[in-house]
Formats: sequence, C-alpha cells, structure tokens
Amino acid sequence: MRLHTIWREIRRPDPAGRPGDALAFVAGLALVGAFAPFELRFLSLLAPAGLFLLWRDTTPRRAAWRGWLFGVGMFGAGVSWVYFSIHHFGAAIAPLAALITLAFVLAMALFPAALGWGAARLSTGRAATDMVLLFPALWVLVEWWRGWFLTGFPWLLLGHAQVDTALGGYAPVAGSFGAGLAAAVCAGGLAWFAVADARRLRVAALGLFVSVGLGGALLGRIDWTEAAGDPLTVSVVQGNVEQERKFGPGALVNAIDLYWTLTASAPRSDLVVWPETALPTFYDMAAAEFLVPAAERLRGTGGDLLTGIFAHDPESGAYYNSVVRPAEAPAFYHKRQLVVFGEYLPLRGLLLWLERWVDIPMSDLAPGAGRPLIEAAGRPIGVSICFEAAFGNQVIEALPEAQLLVNVSNDAWFGDSIAPHQHLEIARSRALETGRYLIRATNTGISAVIGPRGEIVARSPQFEVHVLTAEAVPRSGMTPYARLGDWPAVLVALVMLVAARARGKRCRPDTLSLGP
Repeated sequence: MRLHTIWREIRRPDPAGRPGDALAFVAGLALVGAFAPFELRFLSLLAPAGLFLLWRDTTPRRAAWRGWLFGVGMFGAGVSWVYFSIHHFGAAIAPLAALITLAFVLAMALFPAALGWGAARLSTGRAATDMVLLFPALWVLVEWWRGWFLTGFPWLLLGHAQVDTALGGYAPVAGSFGAGLAAAVCAGGLAWFAVADARRLRVAALGLFVSVGLGGALLGRIDWTEAAGDPLTVSVVQGNVEQERKFGPGALVNAIDLYWTLTASAPRSDLVVWPETALPTFYDMAAAEFLVPAAERLRGTGGDLLTGIFAHDPESGAYYNSVVRPAEAPAFYHKRQLVVFGEYLPLRGLLLWLERWVDIPMSDLAPGAGRPLIEAAGRPIGVSICFEAAFGNQVIEALPEAQLLVNVSNDAWFGDSIAPHQHLEIARSRALETGRYLIRATNTGISAVIGPRGEIVARSPQFEVHVLTAEAVPRSGMTPYARLGDWPAVLVALVMLVAARARGKRCRPDTLSLGP
C-alpha cells in the first residue's frame, strides 16, 4: 500500500474494512518503537494520533476491534520477552510457552479494545473535542486501570517514552500518567490538525501542540529537589551469572567468591550494591560466615553494603525476596509487589497443575509489608526490587525521607531481549518523577546510576562481569508527584472526560465553534 493511499485511508471518516483494521495493528507495532531500546520518541505521538483517526466516526464495535488489533501489535511486539522467560527458564516446551505468551498478549489487548469502545461510545462527533479531550482522557484512564487491575501491569506506558523529551517535564508534576496525558493530548492535536479543513482550526491544533510541548519544557527546567550533602561514591557489582547455573551445584560458593572478589577490586566506595538474589540462598544461612563479616570489613573502610537475597521468617514460615543491609542487627526490605506466576501462583487450588508443565522456582514467596526504606551509608534509601520499579505510586512511599533510590533486579530472566532496556527506561522514569538519583543493580545488566532528571550518569555493558562506580548526590525535597501521587493526572483526565461530554451535549454539531 502506497503512502498516499495509507494517508487517505487514515484521514477519511471510518476507514472501512481491512485497510483501516490493518493500520490499527501497524500503529500498535509502531508504538513499541517509541520505547527503549529503539527510542524513536516521535512514534509515541504519531502512533496514538493514527489510532485516534482510525476511531473517528466508527461504531463502538469497530473501534473496539481496532483497539484490540492495536493492542495485539503493541503487546505482541513489546512484551515478546514473556516467551523467552517461560520457555528458556520456565522449562516449558516451546508450543506451551508460545500458547501462554499468546494468551497473555490477547488478554492485555483487551485494555485498548475497551478504550476504543469507550472512545466511540462517548464520541461527541466533533474532531476538536474528541481528539484533544475525550480520547486522551480515556487513554490515560485505561492505562491507570491497567496499572492496578489484577495486581497491575504498568508496562509500555505512554509516559515512559517521554523521559528524554520536553513532555518529560510533566513527570515530576504528575508522574508518568501526567506525562502520558500530555503526550496523548499532543497526539490528539496532530490528529485534529490532520482532519481540520479550515486554516484557523489547523492553527489552533498546532498552537495546542506547541503549547503543551513548551509547558513541559519549562517545567523541566525547574529543580524540584536539592542536594542534601556531599556526593557519595557508589559501586554496583554486576556478577553476570547465567540463570541456568545460578541455582546449580556449587552456585553459592561461586557467588560468594565472585561478589567479594569484585567488591574488593572496586574503588573505595560509600555504598556497594549487589543485585537481586545475588547469593542463591537465605540470609540466615550466609549471614554469620560471610555476609556480616564482609559488610563489617566494608564499613571498616567507610563503606556499606546492600544486597538482594532470600529471607525466611521462622515464626510465620514465610519466604521473601528481600534487600538487606547485613549487620549484627540487619535491616530488611521484603518485596511487596510479587510477579504473578513468577513469584507466586494465584488460585493455587485451581492452577497447581501448571507446575507439571512450567517450572515456577519461586512460586511460594510471600509479599512483604511496610515502607520501602532502608538506612545505608548513613543515608535513608528508598528500595525497590525488580518489577516494583514499574509502580511509581509505590516508589514514592519512601519519600520524603529517602535521599537516594536503589532498585535491584535479575534481568537474566529476560535474556537478550528488549525487556532489560525497557526496565532501565522505567527506572529512569522513577528517578525523574522523584528528583532523586537511582542506583540500579542487575545480575546481567543493564546496571546504571541515573540522575534526578532521568539522565543516565553511568551504565554497565550487558552480559559482562562488571563493577560500575560513579557518584550519586543525596537529595531532599519533594516533587509535586511525590506529594500527590497519580491522583492529579487521573483527576485531570476525569475533568477532561466530563468536559468533553458536557460540550457534546450542550452544542449541536453544526453550532460548535471548533471542529472540521
């Protein structure tokens, strides 16, 4: 299909039949290009704009179908790494792994399908109102819903793709959902510009686009937080232990030797961070003979240690995925947001048969409780483990006390896929939202030290044994997002939704002042 044909199909009302449906799928595929590792950020505006146009003057059924096709393209390409984890490390045979991945993608595509149905069902019939108010508001509300429904999957959020753009300036104010709302409004402005027939309407659409972008750029110049002391030297130890041998024979002895040798070879550091489950054992089994002496030795040179490890509560019998500051009186943080099917099995009585076909090695972990806060190197530190970095509303629970953020992960589960790059991008969003340095320690990479504007200060090579050393400045103060969380973005989206509906009811199509 030639470009001018594609443009004609998108621009005219209700592109009929297969061409419009196919374009919705292509738009979903294209949106993945806006995220890491591709980082073609302009696609975060063009892809939603194309979908908005494809929803124009359609029936709810057709719009839901196109939303679902968009979701199949987006999630099919964007979370294809699920197959890698299930097949290679879950020991599921390829057909079963493919079937589980397909089921997951098709289920996740129901969210944009619901978005499409709502967009058509609530449409006012006016391009300006629908494109810049109704559709962007619904987009963010559905993303927010996806972020908590059935434990939540806040991956591939539109706001995460704004970390390097002018629209990223909205993240410290209203979080990733706020940045995503700004991006969706800009996308709506582009869509409105595409269908506007009058020059004044095209000027208005362009003015909206520029104004939202300029607002983000101006907000991005504000320092919401301030330095709270001298810079700390931090070292991130990346052991690069393959997942296949992480829990094999002799793995614990090898891990102890590896991590201490690398730590001893690092420059003198105020804080040393080891990744998630760096030692394949429980804390109590390694504390007395190794971890406490190693930590005390570090403290003798002015340093401190944080490491990921499993923990066991003998009183309750619960097992945890944890971060600990080893000491005679250790400080723990137990992971609260567990990965479904990865760290616990939901509806165990009904789904226990899955364990015959898929190896779920940590399926009996319990969720922790309490604030994600540990004191190390003389500083209060906000801690998150792996997937928890995707939940901005949980990360800010460590504030305002936390002067640094630490995220530990084991992205070896994802192999050489796009997931580790996406995970790093998500961590960058958390640093930008909170105005804090974030230290990210991973087993196989990508480890990084991230600055308070989401910039990468230093990063490790992937799939290499590496010690990453850089400076991180403790910071104090609260961004607006850290104070208020996701609610401002959600409330603004709701106000936009109500305004769109009120405008549609108040004005007949032939009397509206704005529209094509």
